[in-house]
Amino acid sequence: QVQLVESGGGLVQAGGSLRLSCAASGRTFSSYAMGWFRQAPGKEREFVAAISRSPSITNYADSVKGRFTISRDNAKNTVYLQMNSLKPEDTAVYYCAAKYSSSYAYLTQIEDDYNYWGQGTQVTVSS
Repeated sequence: QVQLVESGGGLVQAGGSLRLSCAASGRTFSSYAMGWFRQAPGKEREFVAAISRSPSITNYADSVKGRFTISRDNAKNTVYLQMNSLKPEDTAVYYCAAKYSSSYAYLTQIEDDYNYWGQGTQVTVSS
């Protein structure tokens, strides 16, 4: 079992930056592929970014590519989402998710593939 706790959300002006963190419990964090998703008011939850067990393999939604960076620190059981050049349309509740994988290279954009979810952190970008 993995428990995930997000932090780092808040209110920021357009063009600003935030770094979200997701701390995972347990000693097997390195066995999980990780993802970030977001849900804006009145919209379905959508994929943002994913990282495999190998920190060098990542994937991004087109809407955030070049602005957001996902990373992980297995020694700290934490995955990060660095968000730069934020836009009002980035306003949403951001969730991290974990998927157990035996493959170092595996990652997924599919919400239903993930086994564990955090409670979410609110990001609000003002214009």
